[in-house]
Amino acid sequence: MEYFKKILKYAIPYKHFAILNIISNIFYAFFGTLSMISLFPMLKVLFNQTKTLQEAPVWSGFVDLVSYGEDYLNFYVTMKKNEGSNDVLIFMILIIVITFLLKNIFNYLSLFFITYLRNGVIKDVRNDLYDKITELSVSYYSEKRKGDILSRISSDVIELQVSFLGILELIVKEPLMILFTLISMLLINSKLAIFVFIFIPISGLIISFIGKSLKKKSNKVQKEQGLFLSLVDETLNGLKIIKSFTSENLFKQKFNNSTKKYYNYSNSLLNRTNLAGPISEFLGICSITVLLWYGGQMVLEDKTLDPSSFMVFLGLAYNILTPFKAISKASYKVRKGNAAAERVIQILENKSIVSDPKNNKVISQFDKSIQFNNISFSYKTDKVIKEFSFELEKGKTLALVGQSGSGKSTIANLVNRFYDINLGEISIDNINIKNVTKKSLRNLIGLVTQDSILFNDTIKNNLIVAKNNATDEEVINALKIANAWEFVKDLEQGIYHNVGDSGNKLSGGQKQRISIARAVLKNPPIMVLDEATSALDTESEKLVQDALEKMMRNRTSIVIAHRLSTIKNADYIIVLDKGSIMEKGNHNDLMKLRGLYHNLVEMQTINE
Repeated sequence: MEYFKKILKYAIPYKHFAILNIISNIFYAFFGTLSMISLFPMLKVLFNQTKTLQEAPVWSGFVDLVSYGEDYLNFYVTMKKNEGSNDVLIFMILIIVITFLLKNIFNYLSLFFITYLRNGVIKDVRNDLYDKITELSVSYYSEKRKGDILSRISSDVIELQVSFLGILELIVKEPLMILFTLISMLLINSKLAIFVFIFIPISGLIISFIGKSLKKKSNKVQKEQGLFLSLVDETLNGLKIIKSFTSENLFKQKFNNSTKKYYNYSNSLLNRTNLAGPISEFLGICSITVLLWYGGQMVLEDKTLDPSSFMVFLGLAYNILTPFKAISKASYKVRKGNAAAERVIQILENKSIVSDPKNNKVISQFDKSIQFNNISFSYKTDKVIKEFSFELEKGKTLALVGQSGSGKSTIANLVNRFYDINLGEISIDNINIKNVTKKSLRNLIGLVTQDSILFNDTIKNNLIVAKNNATDEEVINALKIANAWEFVKDLEQGIYHNVGDSGNKLSGGQKQRISIARAVLKNPPIMVLDEATSALDTESEKLVQDALEKMMRNRTSIVIAHRLSTIKNADYIIVLDKGSIMEKGNHNDLMKLRGLYHNLVEMQTINE
């Protein structure tokens, strides 16, 4: 229950709904019990068990409540007989109808208020989950399946929604009904009530034993659901590859294996859950059977209990079955919900590896240089960057080249603080970037990645991610600088054209130019281009390269380049190999060395 308690704190802003729900439940339980007791006077009249009583009884306190009620009934019936009236039964029936009506009104009100409480809690949990998903560092998702994250924010939260109602039934509504019913039973006949007191704890132990493994089973179901959602996500992202290599059957088999496990886990879980209702009802019937046997003796042989009281007592005993079944089902829901809560809390309480400093220092401008002071970094064990040192002055361009896996893109990730370095420090104007807020740091940096990341939205909305209040004119100017306006202006809806899922309505070159326009719109003093021209054809590359050169003219730029022809004019070129600096200088200096850089240029020239 520890995880579920952490979810319950989300109910605090909605406590007024909880209070109104509790009040409604008190009245529901009261009138629910009273509706059964109201049968008592009618049965007395039907069996002609009322005594003649000419004077109204005197109230002597709650101790003699039952006697007072019975005497007042006798007095009322006697008075009606003296008046020659036959409307006693009609009056009794009206009492029954009114009590049942009030019971259902308060039942509706309790559900009405709990709806706002439950949905409010779920809304806030979802919002916090989304906030946390965007807050967690990139490294967290490198080891997690996207489908599992989707499962937690969707099906796990839905499970919480169902079980959250269950726990409120467990602690308020149904226990109150049982409590009021038991008090009424004690007042009618304490001997018979003892059987009910024995039955409840024994039944509770049996049901608790059956539901013991529910949390573990529910956890397996949720995890497997996350797995097959991940498979769906991977299938959609790699559909062209799957079809190209005719691997449909392979992926179908993976998916079928996952859904088969989900099928088995779900069957086991639901079969165990479905035991709650039948078992609680069977135990209840067993208890009523004992009551019939023992109570029947009291009525027929001992004459210590009148038939009408016995019938009302049986009605009250049956009245306990419904809330008892509800509690047993709710307890199962809570166990399932606790498993879902655990998975949700795992994300909510996960601390980002890359965190803001305690003093929340803000850096608002860039004046001098970026310093890489003997930095080293490793994702797990093997070092990706080894003792990298360099100072990049404002307005200069640094190009990083090297074979795949040499650490070029890692430098871009470290500058943006997607990851934190293990040793050394990266500083902007002699301020360690670990000592400033991530938001203020990233506000200084524009990023264009190797993969053109576009959202299923309009071109304009993809650009204003960089500047929320940008006007249409600013968007168009950014597109012009990125040489993207030439094709955007020909689209039927222009900047309001929807690019499709991941930009699939555009060509690779068009997507990349939109990504570059987004960075241009941000207009940052530092630009990081992670192989920004790698997805372009020759014609597009020339257009974009021209735009990039204009854009970088008054900016400090870090360019990770695959095509070496695009970085000839860089102020500094660093050649990396296995995370270490092998060569550095400008294009002409490095070509004269006839080292690694020279070889890379020659190889590309031959291949082209």
